Amino acid sequence: MDFRISLFLMLASLPAILAQIATHGRVIVDGAVVVAQTDDNYICATIDWWPHDKCNYNRCPWGYSSATNLNLSHPLLIKAIQAFEHLRIRIGGSLQDQVLYDVGSLKTPCHPFQKVQSGLFGFSKGCLHMSRWDDLNQLFKTTGAIVTFGLNALHGRHQIQRDRWGGEWDSANARDFMNYTISKGYVVDSWEFGNELSGHGVGASVDVELYAKDVIKLRDIINELYKNSDSKPSLVAPGGFFEQEWYAKLLQVSGSNVVNVITHHIYNLGAGIDPHLTNNILDPHYLSRVSEIFNRLDQTIQVHGPWASAWVGESGGAYNSGGRHVSNTFINSFWYLDQLGLASKYDTKVYCRQTLIGGHYGLLNTSTFVPNPDFYSALLWDRLMGKTVLPVGSDASSFLRAYAHCSRGSTGVTVLLINLSNQTHFTIHVQNSKNVFLNVQENGVRRENSFMKGMKKTVAWIGNKVSDASVSREEYHLTPKDGYLQSQTMVLNGSPLELTPDGELPSLNPVLRDVNTPIFMIPLSIAFIVFPNFDAPSCL
Repeated sequence: MDFRISLFLMLASLPAILAQIATHGRVIVDGAVVVAQTDDNYICATIDWWPHDKCNYNRCPWGYSSATNLNLSHPLLIKAIQAFEHLRIRIGGSLQDQVLYDVGSLKTPCHPFQKVQSGLFGFSKGCLHMSRWDDLNQLFKTTGAIVTFGLNALHGRHQIQRDRWGGEWDSANARDFMNYTISKGYVVDSWEFGNELSGHGVGASVDVELYAKDVIKLRDIINELYKNSDSKPSLVAPGGFFEQEWYAKLLQVSGSNVVNVITHHIYNLGAGIDPHLTNNILDPHYLSRVSEIFNRLDQTIQVHGPWASAWVGESGGAYNSGGRHVSNTFINSFWYLDQLGLASKYDTKVYCRQTLIGGHYGLLNTSTFVPNPDFYSALLWDRLMGKTVLPVGSDASSFLRAYAHCSRGSTGVTVLLINLSNQTHFTIHVQNSKNVFLNVQENGVRRENSFMKGMKKTVAWIGNKVSDASVSREEYHLTPKDGYLQSQTMVLNGSPLELTPDGELPSLNPVLRDVNTPIFMIPLSIAFIVFPNFDAPSCL
């Protein structure tokens, strides 16, 4: 009887045992080849214009997070920006083409945004007072932020069809605003022309020939106003969703060295209310689809505008303010970090997250300013991943995503590992391509090679000196608090990332492991692994 009971209990528990799968995988990094390079300050976040009564799906998640009403003196806001070496902040968003600047010869009344049924996106024109611009620049100066400012590209135009706008851009207000900015000694790294007016547009669109003509006008204004400056701001355009024909024609018509940066927006997870958001985030094949957009934009720039670089000018994963209980939780970091990795492989120089604060997708909580999980993901990327992107492949399941960069601020290589599987425990060996060859899979694309014959023993890491055996690597393992994927608390190496009793940001401390031991990853976890002295000529 006892035997039968024991057998029954064992068989009953068998599904749970089998559900947990232990798998060995190899990740191969080629330290001698450069795939692409980002800017030094790849991480960027947007401060939007949406007022507190911007609502989606009967919820209004923006609070007081607008460029016009955000509490700029909040200690957590300042500390969050200062935590980065130099965080790029983009001032922009859907309402930027309705913002008037209260300066110079402006003849139109300058009032705050108001809900108006007939207005673009349901709002009237808004106003940026120069006293507020002064306050914003004080924040930028205090925190060391790099500024990209999105200009109103619809001023002076008129609506000719439902979503099409015509007429010439009236540049007088923008010129006066830029002139004021220069007179005050404020540093704007780049001026962006309009928001989502390209191609079919979102809410409004402008014909590419007309848009290109006005981009040339803006270039002339920048050249004139900054003629006595040591450096000129970049001109960034068009800040819309990529449509190849429109983008190619913009570069052709505007001509060489007019547009410095080509920006595109990505919301590849779907609408914020989409019930499949979490499934999409954890589906490696779904995540990889966006590679086609990165590749086509990269090819378009190479053919039609090799003088320009590519940025992701805005990306929040899910559109319409993000997904409630998704975009501000741990699970979103699977999408966010994966897309940072993917974008970097296609020579994307800057990646602007929607938003720094505001909506469900803010890096900071809209009301408390407490960092959400993606804030720490962005911060770890900023501190650990350098600008040089290296080739990386794996023979593991497609649910293990891997990206490799030269380490930031030190020698060696940093590898980002993302385990999207809810069942598989990975035991991972990271190796140098100089020492081993095998069938590797690069995020779904298999490259055929032959495994080194006669290799009898697999080691976890291969350097170039005998002394490497005593070197430790740094590991940063990220999991959700209590194992709940939609927790708003991220756990680093077993410690919840929460504010200290004094209101300070927590330290991001690694655990040290011998480089010659494998890396262990539990299901649904993320890890940054820093390898010192990795033999990578591209990182010298």
